[in-house]
This record gives sequence, structure tokens and C-alpha cells, in this order.
Amino acid sequence: MSRLALLLTLTVVAACSAAEPIEVLATKSGLRFGIWPKRPEKPAPTMFVLSGKLEDTLGSTYFRQAGEFLAKDGWLLVSVDLPSHGQEMRPKGDSGLGGWRARINNGEDPVADVTGRLSRVLDHLLTEKLADSERIAALGTSRGGFVAFHFAAADKRVKCAAGFAPVTDLAALSEFRFAETNALVQRLALERHADALAGRALWLVIGDRDARVSTDAAIRFARHVTAVSLEKKLPALVELHVVSEPKGHTVPAGYAEKAAEWFRKQFPEKR
Repeated sequence: MSRLALLLTLTVVAACSAAEPIEVLATKSGLRFGIWPKRPEKPAPTMFVLSGKLEDTLGSTYFRQAGEFLAKDGWLLVSVDLPSHGQEMRPKGDSGLGGWRARINNGEDPVADVTGRLSRVLDHLLTEKLADSERIAALGTSRGGFVAFHFAAADKRVKCAAGFAPVTDLAALSEFRFAETNALVQRLALERHADALAGRALWLVIGDRDARVSTDAAIRFARHVTAVSLEKKLPALVELHVVSEPKGHTVPAGYAEKAAEWFRKQFPEKR
């Protein structure tokens, strides 16, 4: 087998590892997004699943997280490329969180970019009657969790959100060393968005020694949202799991299924 044929085979296998193929679609304005496991016949409860490149996210049981279980209940999973990932990469080293750092150094807000795209995809899903407007949720892993919570803060149609080993403060990341005083880095810290998230249903799990994204930062974020919710006399609906996890930055085993149960409680079956 030629090298090209082998690469094509590996690409097809990776894309189909989700059992059901990923369908990549576009809004009428050309905004690219993916869905899994299949297009629903009527408006479905919809989960935005975020991690990096949309094909890698929807094609992985690890990154689908709770969506892996909810899809069996008829949920639609949706994803987009995060900034500096997949087709949202730019030339000359714009890759991953290093790309985020470069954009922020240039005064760009990668979070506003992606949350704006997510809202426009949601507009499209509602117009096309693919998503149930009363049952919209978001989840993400690591940097995807950061974006999921920002999406919930920016778009009230997102009723609840979950983060798996989530970034909660860019300043905790090695890519942002010496950028801790950058005004945009500070403004993007999730604690700064507690007012928008107060009273909202949020779920987090993180290992007890996650030095990559900072366990302490995740705890501070969760506690601050609770404090602001109570101050505003709103329901305090943050559920935080800090779990013994010697591997560091990873999602503790079994918590994707626990999150799925939590999401089901947020959206009881319609009769």
C-alpha cells in the first residue's frame, strides 16, 4: 500500500471511529460545523461539544464525554473548530493555545470569535428545526470547557454547561506565562463572568492535582459563581467534583456517565 493510500485509509478509519459518520455542514453564510450521530427527524435536545478540531471532537468517545451517552437518548451533538484548530488555523504557527496567545498578543479575542460562531450555528439549527430551543446545552474538555462556559455566559439559550478538567483561567496555562497582567487574559478568566452565569446550572469535574489547568483555579471559579448566585438571591446550581486523579490533567474515569445523568435531570423527558 502506498503512503498516500495508507494516510487516506487512516483518515477514513479515524472519521468513522464514532460508529455513525460525522456530518460536516454549513450555515447559509458558509459557517462550518459538524453534527453526530445523525440529523434528527424533529427538533432534538442539542449538545454543543467542544475540544479542538471538530472532527477529532465528535469522533472521539473521550471528547464526546456525556454526549456519548446522551446521543443514545436522541440528543444531537454539534461541534465547531476552536480558534487555532482545524480549519480555524492560520498560517505561520497559529496552532493550539500558542495560537490563542499570539492572537491575544495582537489584541484579538479568540473567545468572542468562537462564541459568536457558536451562536450563529445555534441560530441555524433552530431555523432548520434540528434543535429543540428549550433543550440546549454545552460541554467541553480542557480548553473546550473554557469555551463551553463562555458560550453559556454569552448566550442565554444555553440552559446548562459542563466542563471536564476545564481551563478556567488562561493565566494558569504555561502558554500564557508572563501574560498574567494582560488585560484581555484577565478579562477572559471565567470568574469575571460569574454575573452572567449566576443562577445557571453548571457541572465541573477535575482531578485533585491538575497542574496543567489548575485545580485551584477551577475551585475558585465554581465557588465564585455560587457566591454571586447567593448574593443575587438566585439558585446556586454549581456542581463541582474534585476527584483523586494521579494522572494529573485528565478526566477521571466514570465521570462522563455521571455528567450524562446530570444533564438528563436538567432536561426531563417531554411527555
